[in-house]
Amino acid sequence: MAVRAIRGATQVEVDEREHVLDLTRELVGAVLAANGLAPDDVISIMFTATVDIRSVAPALAARQLGLTEAALLCMQEMDVEGGMPRVVRLMASVETDRPRNQLRNVYLRGTDVLRPDTAAVDGPGQALPPSAASFVPAATSVQSTSTVPATSTQTFTSAVAASRSAPAPAPVAGGGR
Repeated sequence: MAVRAIRGATQVEVDEREHVLDLTRELVGAVLAANGLAPDDVISIMFTATVDIRSVAPALAARQLGLTEAALLCMQEMDVEGGMPRVVRLMASVETDRPRNQLRNVYLRGTDVLRPDTAAVDGPGQALPPSAASFVPAATSVQSTSTVPATSTQTFTSAVAASRSAPAPAPVAGGGR
């Protein structure tokens, strides 16, 4: 089993708590469904939100979907001049047997323009796979997904395997400054 990263983004129409949570649940559910993942496969998700989203932390949506064991973190996206407003992005670290070239990044609600270097594979309006039903409202559709380019992960995978078999470090005396 390898550790892989998957990206995604969505744009909200308004900064209202339930709207942000609904669209973030849609995004997380679409990422899981598009990649054949269960909540237990998720190690962590880092969420970013543009400066104009203040009503709620997007990580709450992942908790609402049952991601209770995954480490979740919310951060503010860089406020880049001319950047797309009202965007929630995520980067999920997951355990999967899928090779990198079979993973899908998911860009919803017009955010596919954020990654012009990863051309849409399924095209606009592609419906979510049936497995998404448990995560996403039935009326939801994926606007665009992209394939992650294949690259070598042997060194990273070896480092992760080595770190898992290494003994735990000894506690540091004096509080570990």
